[in-house]
Amino acid sequence: MNQTRFGHVALLGRPNVGKSTLLNALVGEHLAIVTHKPQTTRHRIVGILTETRGQVAFVDTPGLHKRRDHALNRRLNRIAADTSAGVDLLVLVLDATHLTDEDELALAQVRAHDGPAILAFNKIDLLEDRSRLLQMTGKLSAKADFAAVVYLSAERRKGLDDLLDEVFRLLPEGAPQYPEDSFTDRSERFLVAELVREQLMLQLHQEIPYGLTVVIERFERQPRRIEINALILVAEDRHKGMVIGRQGQVLKRVGSRARQAAARLLDAPVHLELHVKTRSGWMDDDGSLDELGYGR
Repeated sequence: MNQTRFGHVALLGRPNVGKSTLLNALVGEHLAIVTHKPQTTRHRIVGILTETRGQVAFVDTPGLHKRRDHALNRRLNRIAADTSAGVDLLVLVLDATHLTDEDELALAQVRAHDGPAILAFNKIDLLEDRSRLLQMTGKLSAKADFAAVVYLSAERRKGLDDLLDEVFRLLPEGAPQYPEDSFTDRSERFLVAELVREQLMLQLHQEIPYGLTVVIERFERQPRRIEINALILVAEDRHKGMVIGRQGQVLKRVGSRARQAAARLLDAPVHLELHVKTRSGWMDDDGSLDELGYGR
């Protein structure tokens, strides 16, 4: 009789290589928010996959980056580094269309990891010259010891089975540690806050999203709907008006789209109210970062 396998698997890489898209594709839920902007992922998020071969707890991590201008940036790098040190298996996710100096930060984590690692080239559907994959594979395999190499497109859900085959091959034997119907260790409040932040990042200009965060102040299940109040915190007063928009249009658009996404996730009607408040300097204040959940 085949033994089931269990383990924690960290998805590691620089910003914008598609780690969150890959997590969502593997788990089959819109668990990690996805935008085209770097540093969308700010938290350690576990996505749980259960099947006949066993159970995998995939851990999405913030992208490793060189920015050090705020305490928040330094914490994001620390979260990614700490997570990679405490898992059974690493998956180094790279953008197959191009490599950057920040990929070296993730490679350093692979070299320091006391366990197996998989090299995963994502976005191969965007690569015109597939022969480059062999060159990049040889270059990176010379820099770190990888137990397997896979080529995939998380966006198109291609190559996921190849990745899962290698993951289950490399994980230790063990019984599932999470309920079979679970898909994350995060609360519904956290997931809704992330959905609001996702829409803010999609709707606002490049500068603003990095200076805001979202707090759920009220989450109540009523007989007919779920009532949620969310507070959007911005780092500067001048950003408050930009988030609200002319005649409140930006905030209305964010609220409408976040409400629809929350209703799909929670499988229930949702009433969502958004408010905006300035908290100056929160990105550089350790107490605020702890309070807002960036200490994990």
